[in-house]
Amino acid sequence: SFYRLQFKNFPAGIKFCEGATVAHIGCHFGILQRGKGKADREGRDYWLKPLWEIGAIEKVYFHNKKGIFIPGHPVAKSQYNAYRLADDFVKILRAPEKKWHSMLAEWISEDKIRQRLKLQAKLAKSSRQLVDTKHSDLIRASCEYYVPHFLPGYEILYIDDADGDRIREQDRDNFNRAGIDIGLADSMPDVLLWNPETDWLWVIEAVTSDGEVDHHKVSNLTALAQRCGKAGIGFTTTYQTWSVAARRQGKHKNIAPGTYIWIQEDPSKHYLAEAFENE
Repeated sequence: SFYRLQFKNFPAGIKFCEGATVAHIGCHFGILQRGKGKADREGRDYWLKPLWEIGAIEKVYFHNKKGIFIPGHPVAKSQYNAYRLADDFVKILRAPEKKWHSMLAEWISEDKIRQRLKLQAKLAKSSRQLVDTKHSDLIRASCEYYVPHFLPGYEILYIDDADGDRIREQDRDNFNRAGIDIGLADSMPDVLLWNPETDWLWVIEAVTSDGEVDHHKVSNLTALAQRCGKAGIGFTTTYQTWSVAARRQGKHKNIAPGTYIWIQEDPSKHYLAEAFENE
């Protein structure tokens, strides 16, 4: 099927209308409807986001173990995130010519929009309980516990823990206020902070599967700080548990010297990685 071209573990019989990834949708209207090539996924902000914001489509997530789609995107940027038309919007599309105008007018009323958004939030919350959201939870803990205790005076400029735009409008406002010019080639960390008094930047990478602050990341983001005239930049890799940290570093040993490590289950201290100088 169309799905098994991308995911071998999709059960047979799943229909496009039950849930389609950005890639599936881009192929559908780019190739089948327009007769051209697959639509660029970066265009999703133009052909998906507006429809989701008004409730015409809804976010769904393919639960791999259950073999079904569940509401929301409980895991940001997951390959299993998808979209489908909302049931009440489908009724409008299928309505007779004489009825769809009045049905649409009722659907777009302010109260209806609020009800849809409230329902979407409720369903998304319940979906989070069904799937692994460790990465988002660790990012949240890093911001709520690590930053206030170890980085006083720093403001959060950017958090990469959601779907949608790579850089949102609020992020752009924060970057402009801090004098930061982000380019397409720049690495985007999980969390970027700025101290207005010292003009230092700080990067946090929350690691559950990969993505530590390594030499490459330090080099790339230090170049960004220097290009923007910042006084300096610091780095912290955070883990949820000692066992995860030991497993990752026992295998990869990729923490860059001069950067910090913080463990969520042992939150009262952080650790500086230092390297011996070669004589």
